[in-house]
Amino acid sequence: MTGTETVVLREMRWWDIDPVLELERDLFPEDAWSRGMFWSELAHSRGPGATRRYVVAEEGDRIVGYAGLTTSGAEGDDGVTPAADVQTIAVTRDHWGTGLGSRLLTELLRAATAFECAEVMLECRVDNVRAQKLYERFGFEVIGVRRGYYQPGNVDALVMRLTDPSASVTRATP
Repeated sequence: MTGTETVVLREMRWWDIDPVLELERDLFPEDAWSRGMFWSELAHSRGPGATRRYVVAEEGDRIVGYAGLTTSGAEGDDGVTPAADVQTIAVTRDHWGTGLGSRLLTELLRAATAFECAEVMLECRVDNVRAQKLYERFGFEVIGVRRGYYQPGNVDALVMRLTDPSASVTRATP
């Protein structure tokens, strides 16, 4: 097992897509994202109208994790407070148990706070107990189930919600 002292988090860029895809296919072989999905997400992650935040965890010249969040954007004239949705978090197997998942999630919650989101939602496979425990440590609560959400395996997803992501980041910060 390795520590995360040498891992640097930085903004994901287009040149990271190929190594991220390799990791994606290794960790999520049945329901891996496509190249086009990552391109689409990154297209909305920069500039004044950005509604996404994607980061990679880099150790030396190797990507050992990545994470992404989307938001409904800034508060509009309708007075609706924006919400965020964790799209993905992944960590290489040799970095499991090192705290890297927590660092990535903390970065996403900071982004949700910067986007002024009042809540953060996510879906988590019912068979991914490791991820469920991570989210619960940050204060996420199960609010529902989406039957057959993950395809083609027809695996259910837990719908989880965190209210006040800024408070969760404060608790998680060492």
